Amino acid sequence: MDANTPLYSFLLQLGDNALILGHRLGEWCGHAPEMELDIALTNIALDLTGQARALYQRATELNAQGKTEDDLAYLRDVPEFRNVLLVEQPNGDFAHSIARQFYFDAFNYFFHEELTRSSDAWLSGFAVKSLKEITYHLRFSSEWVLRLGDGTATSHEKMQTALDDLWYWTGEMTTPSDLERQMAADAIGPSLQQIKSRVNDRVNDVVSMATLQLPTGTWMQSGGKVGRHTEHLGFILAEMQFLQRAYPGNEW
Repeated sequence: MDANTPLYSFLLQLGDNALILGHRLGEWCGHAPEMELDIALTNIALDLTGQARALYQRATELNAQGKTEDDLAYLRDVPEFRNVLLVEQPNGDFAHSIARQFYFDAFNYFFHEELTRSSDAWLSGFAVKSLKEITYHLRFSSEWVLRLGDGTATSHEKMQTALDDLWYWTGEMTTPSDLERQMAADAIGPSLQQIKSRVNDRVNDVVSMATLQLPTGTWMQSGGKVGRHTEHLGFILAEMQFLQRAYPGNEW
């Protein structure tokens, strides 16, 4: 399933981010702290899965190898996925899931805001539609960072621990790969260097209002964009892909 164009690879990367994070959030279904949160997290998971499906569908239109969106989601192995490492990290407690979501949402919002100006008409239209959902995602995660950070002593401690634990997975999002540099040069994708300051400002503002502190470490994990993943992605795919691999060709 090697990509035959840079745009195809770019679509897969965006789709993989959405699919894997959507799956992680789906794990909360029936297990969230309260019913409203259960519904909210499930709805965000559905938004992300819908975005992934649209991106995979578009990718298959550009790839002449007869692959379907299901092939891309269910028949690729770990090294073929290009999602950032942050989205595959385990849910942990509720604060960890919120921290992971907030870090990603802050990036994803400004990424798609710039993507609305893509020279690729399909991507531009996709970004306009998706930005409406992503705006809600960022509002939801930001509000919960504030509630937990500026809540009880226990919730403050849990939120701070979550921000600290996930911090070194965040730098990969705004560090451009060769593919992303090419997409930016072709005016198809955003310049990650240009949106980095806006992402950081939003994260800093919310964390500060929540009476929390961001870690100061500068060393960051990377590798997801080129297919080097943590052990967690293998477990995600084992669960997510089981039916399709056990009963190939079935439709449901």
